[in-house]
Amino acid sequence: MIKAEIHTSRGVMVATLFEDDAPQTVANFIKLSKEGFYDGLAFHRVIPNFVIQGGCPHSRDMADPRVGTGGPGYSIKCELSGARQFHDRGVLSMAHAGRNTGGSQFFVCHSRANTKHLDRQHTCFGIVEEGTEVIDAIRQGDMIERIAITTSE
Repeated sequence: MIKAEIHTSRGVMVATLFEDDAPQTVANFIKLSKEGFYDGLAFHRVIPNFVIQGGCPHSRDMADPRVGTGGPGYSIKCELSGARQFHDRGVLSMAHAGRNTGGSQFFVCHSRANTKHLDRQHTCFGIVEEGTEVIDAIRQGDMIERIAITTSE
C-alpha cells in the first residue's frame, strides 16, 4: 500500500494511492513528490463544497498571472476505466485542460454531491483517509509544504 502525506500550512492529509487503478498517474505523482516538485506550491484554486486544487509551479508566487496554467513540462494520459473512478469526498484527482493533458496539478474533492459529474472525466488516483478536516480548512494561497511518500505491505 502506498500512502502520500500531504503536509500543508493547515495540517497533514494522509491519502492512500490507487496504484492498481491508476498506475501511471500514481507513478507520476510519486516521482514529482520525491523530486520535491510540490514543495512550496500553493493551493491556487479553492472552491467551497467542490475542490481544493494545487500543483501549478507558477503558484510559488500567487501574483503571477500564469497561476493555474503550469505543469511539469509533459502530459500524462488519463486512466478512467478502473473501479475507483468516482469523485467521493477526499478523492485525489488529476486536473487537466482536456483529455490526456494532465501532469502535476491535482485536486481533492470536498463532497460527492458536487463532483460526480467529474467521474470518468478526470483520473482518481487516491483518497484522503486521515486529516479530512484539512480539506475544509484549506484556503486559496495556502501552501503545500511537502509531500512524503510511504509504503507498507
